[in-house]
Amino acid sequence: MNLKTEKVKNDFSKRLHMAMDNAQLPLRGRARILSQTFGISDKGAGKWLKGEAIPETSKIPLISDFLNVNAEWLLSGIGVMKSTDEKQSNTQPTDHLIPVLSWQQANQKDSLKNINANHKNWLAAHPNMIKDCYALEVLGESMLPEFRPHDYLYVTTDLESVLLKTGDFVILQTKDHQEALFKRLVIETDGMFLQVLNEKWPQQTIPLTGSFKIVAKIVGFWRDLSNSSIS
Repeated sequence: MNLKTEKVKNDFSKRLHMAMDNAQLPLRGRARILSQTFGISDKGAGKWLKGEAIPETSKIPLISDFLNVNAEWLLSGIGVMKSTDEKQSNTQPTDHLIPVLSWQQANQKDSLKNINANHKNWLAAHPNMIKDCYALEVLGESMLPEFRPHDYLYVTTDLESVLLKTGDFVILQTKDHQEALFKRLVIETDGMFLQVLNEKWPQQTIPLTGSFKIVAKIVGFWRDLSNSSIS
């Protein structure tokens, strides 16, 4: 074991945690935040945080910019974490992140109203995000094979900016369930329907009745392939 190399890794890990503390990012889920923001696996980001690896040099300026700290300090510990002479950035790390809601929260009216910086789970924002956005973790198998359990859905509630059409994936609030629903929208001449993708699912299509309310649209999803043999 090269003790000097191990110390470099451990020291970087401490500075990375200090920068994330300074940015008021929650301790839980930091590997997910880094992996989503910088295009690496959760496992790889976890190694940065645990002192088992350091990022490639090209990523240091990106990480320092995201966390609003000096790149030289982050990489080597030289200098100060944040220069007092620098202009303060108007962009906070949470501006690059969206909250991960539970399906129960997504079924509540004004589900984003009470979300603040103290919210525990965050995900890096999707480039197609517009405004009023959040993420949901897929838990069931009704939307297989396209959406698997533990995939993350990127959701926008800004329905005024999008035109819903057949084939869109939507989030619905319903009075009959405690949790929001995730289905494929089908629009036909005789009405609107909600469809599952899993051909083995008992009920393939549900009429869109007054007990359902479309509250959001899926604009993308994220899948962690670091522990999977399937690409």
